[in-house]
Amino acid sequence: MSTHPLKPAKKRFSVPHTYAILFIIIILAALASYVLPAGEFERVKDVASGKTVVVNGSYHPVESNPVSFFDMFKAIPEGMQKGAQIIFYIFIVSGVFGIIRQTGAIEAGINKGVRHLEGREKLLIPASMFLFSIGGFTMGMAEESIIFVPIGIALARAMGFDAVTGTAMITMGAAAGFMGGMINPFTVGVAQSLAQLPLFSGLTFRAVVYVFVLAFAIWYVMRYAYRVKADPTKSVLYGVENHASQEQTTVDIPDLNARHKLVFLVMVCGLAFNVYGVFKYEWFLTELTASFLIMGLVAGLVGGLSVNTLFDSFVAGARAVTFGALIVGFARAITVVLEDGKIIDTMINSLTSAIGHLPDAVNVLAMFVIQAFLNLFISSGSGQAATTMPIMVPIADLLGIQRQIAVLAFQYGDAVTNSIIPTSSALMGYLAVAGIPYEKWVKFIWKLLLGWAVIASIALIVAVTIGVS
Repeated sequence: MSTHPLKPAKKRFSVPHTYAILFIIIILAALASYVLPAGEFERVKDVASGKTVVVNGSYHPVESNPVSFFDMFKAIPEGMQKGAQIIFYIFIVSGVFGIIRQTGAIEAGINKGVRHLEGREKLLIPASMFLFSIGGFTMGMAEESIIFVPIGIALARAMGFDAVTGTAMITMGAAAGFMGGMINPFTVGVAQSLAQLPLFSGLTFRAVVYVFVLAFAIWYVMRYAYRVKADPTKSVLYGVENHASQEQTTVDIPDLNARHKLVFLVMVCGLAFNVYGVFKYEWFLTELTASFLIMGLVAGLVGGLSVNTLFDSFVAGARAVTFGALIVGFARAITVVLEDGKIIDTMINSLTSAIGHLPDAVNVLAMFVIQAFLNLFISSGSGQAATTMPIMVPIADLLGIQRQIAVLAFQYGDAVTNSIIPTSSALMGYLAVAGIPYEKWVKFIWKLLLGWAVIASIALIVAVTIGVS
């Protein structure tokens, strides 16, 4: 018998918790206030636009103000206070969608639409992806698509495709809509509010880009599906797929009824009223939140929910986004520390001095790459917006780049990597339901995401060229 002691198993590296990453950044920001020189830009309010803008060339040194240990912790509740409007907006809007989901209308409606495509091979993939993309660009559908993956797989197999096709036609449709983000309140809405832009401005440009994003995704998934149908060995799951275990993951979804149709009518009217209010009366987060709340209450009542169930659903919906909502406060705490230490403008001045000689298109593409990289660590879209927009917006101002383009760089950088980063709860959730190994999914998806990155890059260059505002 060997007398050598057993070697302990090596621990696999895991990405730190998002809150841990943000807290580390807060600590580093506080330490930086002892090292970096303090300085400030002059800021003025533009009367025409109402924006507070940085005065180019006005940077000047000021007295150092290092952030103490206790003040570093104070920055977190102060960040919560500064981000309160956004935080409660996220909570309430998510609560409203919780009410709507509780009525069963969304599940029943999508299920009806997808089932209606059964036997219609040519329409199955494009129609399914378009249907789910609507959820993506209206309410940021991600985790909500998981329950439909078994249905997608069953339909795909019936057509001679594989589980990857069934999963992709559901989830990548939602992802395409999320990337388009025309009226997504959790990414575009939050980023634009931080950038002091009218909510959902630039909608037409985003809609055009969304068409290209969705069209490319449909082409890619259909091309893969028909290759697999013609030759099953072309499937990334060839030799791996287990039909029996996956077919047991079906979920009981209600049939579409009259109440569900009324809920859909309320939703369509409510979303249309929101867009009208934003563009006609310049509504901002407070008005939009109130409008969403009315829509949710009416939808719950016409959907047959009792008063108690309605508000239980509201609380459940809000509770589900606690991670993403409170992360906004932690992200704003970074800005509080940088501002209190009087070094945020020093950082902005250094960055703009370093890249100011580069073409605007190159700078915007750099913003896009940075946002895509940060998404690995801050997978919450609203949290990433709160972390980066306070720095990206002044940089855009100083470089003469429209703030809308800085928001686009965030939006596309955040969205394009969501379907491949292992820190995405939605991705890992639907892969688990589908029984698809992560490495097999990566093998399938990387070219699609590369195509999206190219589309996003071209869109950003066009946006710079035409000056999207």
